[in-house]
Amino acid sequence: MAAVVTEAPRKERGPQEDNEPRGRRKRSTRVPPVVLAFVLVPLLAEAFWVFWPAVQGFYLSLTDWDGVSAPRFIGLDNFREMSGDAVFRTAVLDTVLWLLLFGGLSALLGLGAALLLQQERRGVGFYRAALFLPVVFSLVATALVWQAMYQPDGLINQALEGIGLGHLTRAWLADQDTALYAVIVPALWRQIGYVMILYIAGLKGIDPVLYEASKVDGANRRQRFRHITLPQLRSVNAVVLSVIVIDSLRSFDVVWALTRGGPYHSSELLSTYMYSTAFQSLRLGYGSALAVVIFVLAFGVIASYLVRAFREAD
Repeated sequence: MAAVVTEAPRKERGPQEDNEPRGRRKRSTRVPPVVLAFVLVPLLAEAFWVFWPAVQGFYLSLTDWDGVSAPRFIGLDNFREMSGDAVFRTAVLDTVLWLLLFGGLSALLGLGAALLLQQERRGVGFYRAALFLPVVFSLVATALVWQAMYQPDGLINQALEGIGLGHLTRAWLADQDTALYAVIVPALWRQIGYVMILYIAGLKGIDPVLYEASKVDGANRRQRFRHITLPQLRSVNAVVLSVIVIDSLRSFDVVWALTRGGPYHSSELLSTYMYSTAFQSLRLGYGSALAVVIFVLAFGVIASYLVRAFREAD
């Protein structure tokens, strides 16, 4: 005789039980007003102080404006003018050279200092602090100190004469052949410590087991640096590149304090040319167009590197 198996009837849920979990879910996903305030208030402040002026800058780049009368819309005439502007071409070349020298040397020297000072040993904190100390100095104050050193009777020329290299002495900031390179030195002196700290933080995050395993496999120091250190620093390299590119394209204080872009535009950068055009020549429309060029250059370099880095990561 076949056994008959009967399924116990399911208990019907009342309307109150059905609504209770939904109410709980609704209450759990509701964002408290305090959280909204902490998110919206900084966002509104950022939009008012950053995004809106940036949008206005893009609009002003399409106008002819002296800062007093109403802006007059002229379309792309400011950008067409750049093609025949000799000073603009000089500023672009100097900015690219500044980016390569200032950016490349600060990254290499900062990484070298980080590799030397990453180990916790006696006295290493003093050297880290000494290299990082210029970062806290004002760029204008730094420029004034280096300006005194670059004088014809300054410390640099006196040191050259003292070691028998008097034929190399010159007016460093007044010479068209050396003005740009002389300005790069104090900016580089200030940037190395900051890049060093970024790389030390990245080196501290590398698992020591990777180095121990490579030693067991017989890898030498150069191989460990190439196959372990550099790949592990990929995310730090992206941050360093972004910082260097942005700092290079907006470098203004030290150049303006030392040379004001001279002599004869030999140390003219896009940032100094933008400032002198907008606030000394009162051509704020053309100055805004120069600012747009700086933004496009910075965004293009950083975006291309990040896209390539993400593709390699995938």
